[in-house]
Order: sequence, then C-alpha cells, then structure tokens
Amino acid sequence: MAGLEGKTVVVIGGASGIGLAVARAALDDGARVIVASSNPAHVEAAAARLGAGASGATVDVRSEDDLKRVFVEIGGLDHLVYTAGDWGGAPMGGTLAELDLAAAAGAFTVRFWGALAAIKHASPHMAAGGSITLTDGLIAHRPPKGAAVMTAMLGAIEHLTRGLAVDLAPLRVNAVCPGLINTERNQKIPEAVVQRYVGTSPLSRPGEPEEIAQAYLYLMRGGYTTGQILLVDGGRTLV
Repeated sequence: MAGLEGKTVVVIGGASGIGLAVARAALDDGARVIVASSNPAHVEAAAARLGAGASGATVDVRSEDDLKRVFVEIGGLDHLVYTAGDWGGAPMGGTLAELDLAAAAGAFTVRFWGALAAIKHASPHMAAGGSITLTDGLIAHRPPKGAAVMTAMLGAIEHLTRGLAVDLAPLRVNAVCPGLINTERNQKIPEAVVQRYVGTSPLSRPGEPEEIAQAYLYLMRGGYTTGQILLVDGGRTLV
C-alpha cells in the first residue's frame, strides 16, 4: 500500500477534532497538508500546531464561490478529506409535529451540501489516483428517537459516497462513519451520558481522534477501495 510521501492532502474541517488528527497523521506519513476551515484564527492556530509541512486556508463551505476560489488558489491536490460539521442547528429530539422544517433543511447545509460543493470544485484539480473521504456518523445506522432528520442527512452522505464513486472514477470516494470520538466538543458531554452511549458496546469507551484518523489514512492509501463506508465505532453497531 503506497504511503502519502509527497502528496498534497486538503482537510476541510481540519482546524480541530477529527480533522486535525487526520491532518497530523497525514503529515506524519509524509504528506503536505492544508487545513481549511471558516475561522481564520482557528486555521492559523491549527497550522502552527501542526508545524512544518502544514499550511492553512480559510473557506466558507456555505458559499460555492468561496469553495471555487480556495481550490483555484490551492491548485493541484491528491486527497480531499471532509470533516466539517455544524451540529449547532441540527434538529434533535421533539416530535414530528414540532419539527421546524427550515431548521431541518439547514442541517444539510454544511455536512451534505458543503461536502458536495467542495467535491465539485476540488475534483477538477485532483491528480489521477487521488481520493475523496467524507464523514457521516453512527446515527445513520443507530437512530435515536427524535433524530429522523439527522439520520436522513447522514445516510444521504453514505449514498452520495457510493454515487460519486461511480461518477468520478477513477478518483476514489469513500466515507468514514465514526462512533463517539473524544474530540474537544465531545469532552463537554457529561460522563454519565457518555457511558450510557458506549457502556454496552464491546469496547465500552469513546474512540480517540488519533485512532479514527487511521481510518482516513487507510482510505487515502487504499488504491483498490472505493464506494465504501468504513465504520469505526468500537463495535456499537453489533449490540
């Protein structure tokens, strides 16, 4: 399996969490890494933390024009990783009768439409043998009550992955489906809630960002893997 030595990897959502861990792992494997996010200060801080071989780009994934701009500026790339997410406005809980349809539509803006727009404007600049790796979430497979919209959105990412793997071949398109990962955001979840979520799974703990980053590295390196959804969930889908 080929490594990432000398390759250019763009991580949208790479200023924190899973994306930052993916960026660090790609750097350690010899890649040149560009971390992209919407907050210039966060991008600058992330690039500084990563050090030599890393740089940053500010982009608003809600704007197709901005995505077009940033990929023109970046020029050629080998691998695109999309981990950007906006959970703040995601409709969770409540009944269908209470559902705000405008908020429900907004749940797709960053994670689904942003990903599709990024791929649209990145793919013409990508080298032969390159890859695109998206990110969804375990709610696509284990929907809790009151999360129908989020289940549909995350499932849509998985179907988009399969469709684009056909449309964009020989570029490879895959997705990682994480379970609960111990990111900065998730560290704010009360421990009792975390244990209720992971306690019955075979590994009985959240994953670490460095662990799930290896799934993204595999999908970048794995030249015969496309159209796949790689679950990294501590076995939660088994029980």
